[in-house]
Amino acid sequence: MKTENQSLFRVAIVGASTLKGKELKEILEERNFPAADIRLLDDNESLGQLEQVQDEISFVQPVTPDQLENVDFTFFASEADFTRNHWKLARKAGSAIVDLSYALEGDPSVPVRAPWIERELGRQTQLNLDSSAVMIAHPAATTLALLLVRAGKAGAIRRAVATVFEPVSEQGRRGMDELHEQTVNLLSFQQMPTKVFDSQVAFNMIGRYGPESAQSLEAIERRIGQHLRSLLGDRLAMPALMLVEAPVFHAHTFSLYVELEKTVSARDLGQAMVGEHLQIARSPEDAPSNVNVAGKNEILVTVRADSSQENGFWIWAAVDNLRLAAITAVDCANALATVRPHGKVQ
Repeated sequence: MKTENQSLFRVAIVGASTLKGKELKEILEERNFPAADIRLLDDNESLGQLEQVQDEISFVQPVTPDQLENVDFTFFASEADFTRNHWKLARKAGSAIVDLSYALEGDPSVPVRAPWIERELGRQTQLNLDSSAVMIAHPAATTLALLLVRAGKAGAIRRAVATVFEPVSEQGRRGMDELHEQTVNLLSFQQMPTKVFDSQVAFNMIGRYGPESAQSLEAIERRIGQHLRSLLGDRLAMPALMLVEAPVFHAHTFSLYVELEKTVSARDLGQAMVGEHLQIARSPEDAPSNVNVAGKNEILVTVRADSSQENGFWIWAAVDNLRLAAITAVDCANALATVRPHGKVQ
């Protein structure tokens, strides 16, 4: 709830028509982010689309200096190349930037942030008036970091191995459409489209995209590992990590093996993991799955002991990838707002 003394901000969402952009708009409204104005911006293909914003109908507009004038926060939920081509316009306009596209990866002035993990570890990225841009941590890295930190409360982790199952929605609407079209064409014995993945994804699990794909599954795997290392620092040893493309539309799922230094029960480990943002499934109907986490803010988890390794446990988890990315972005903007207390709304 906004107060009379709370500063109001102008916000722009670049990539407003993308899956991340639509989810971000919903989270901004659900979390009552103090926005007096939310501008929806995107590429030429999306111009003129109608969207509801703050109980009003708005058109998607082009990314121009005029549209970014007097904007306090610009969220880039666009494709990485589109972000690279336009983010300097936002910076020149004096806007703070929250990057959901990972286009600013590698820039030492742009920290990787996951407020969930910062609060869990009792630390916070130092921001000041000169802080103008942050990049959200990959949702899989945020999830793994929280799972490992919570598991470590039950006992020191001797070894960890993680397999992450990637949904096609991480490739945006194009990835969703290609999985759908592949499924339909396979069932009707027609040729499959492979423009996005250059490989069959429908009814299949793959550890590498085809050579003609514009994306690389190995590069995404490296990003998750780098973000995880940035979040954990030297707090915990890094797990062995593998990323697999799964034939699902939404939600990351995780198979995480942890081996503890001391003997604990699966129940004790589960109890140690319970807390904010993480929910232990208590019944088969609530077990973590792509379906069960849709639209939820929490990570769903089950824990069971390994059948042959002493002190070894399997953690099965799922999280709504788009929602977690949007929540992280809004949390980052709230942190930036504390050092930019005066919006440009007159």
